[in-house]
Amino acid sequence: MTIHVKLIQPITTHGIRKDDHLSSMKLDDLKVTAKGIDIGPNSIECEYEEAMSQPDTILKIIDAENEGCDAAVIDCMGDPGLKGARECVSIPVVGPCETAMHYASMLGHKFTVVTVLERLIPQFENQSLLYGVPSKLASVKAVDIPVLELENDLNETVNQLKIKSVEAIKENNADVIIFGCTGLFGCAEALQNKLKEDGYNVPVIDPIPLAVNSAYVLAKLKLSQSKKCYPYPPEKGMVGFEKPKLKIAN
Repeated sequence: MTIHVKLIQPITTHGIRKDDHLSSMKLDDLKVTAKGIDIGPNSIECEYEEAMSQPDTILKIIDAENEGCDAAVIDCMGDPGLKGARECVSIPVVGPCETAMHYASMLGHKFTVVTVLERLIPQFENQSLLYGVPSKLASVKAVDIPVLELENDLNETVNQLKIKSVEAIKENNADVIIFGCTGLFGCAEALQNKLKEDGYNVPVIDPIPLAVNSAYVLAKLKLSQSKKCYPYPPEKGMVGFEKPKLKIAN
């Protein structure tokens, strides 16, 4: 049986998640497709934009279950709408930040998140608390390159990632590096090789391939979020939104 994982991009900018990104994650029994939101920010670089991305992200995940998808992944390290989406569907919903932080905690004693902008540092510190791993967070570093400019000069982006990663390893004793933006898709191998050249043999986590493969495993094992923890929303009205068509499992 083929497992269909839907990647939900919580932004309205098209073209960031390319076809070759999706095909690189494909397996014989894994199909990966992507869908963006129609209403919300064109990128997410602050708490306000994350909040504004959540309503349509949740609705798109509901659509994914109704279309027959086996799992959904939120394509943003803010994990926007993660808990709300888990309440609305029975298929597993995976957040790349939560997944990356827990895997990093297994792969080393301390991890560092290298993100795009300095203003996001508090967000990742808060997420480490939310996900129960604050003692594992060595630091959060920022390359100060906006999300939509990451691909303008990929060599320079990787160089800045290396500088911040070496800083984290030497100054904060980081054992694992996590990309703090899913827009850095595909850069992990290049960064890991650059770090090895300088004598730093540490894993670099690219959050989206990890989240997609985690969603695939959950779906394959017929595991999903607990409905005791994430019960379906109560039946009542909501001004400004059509009632979503929930596929409530028995």
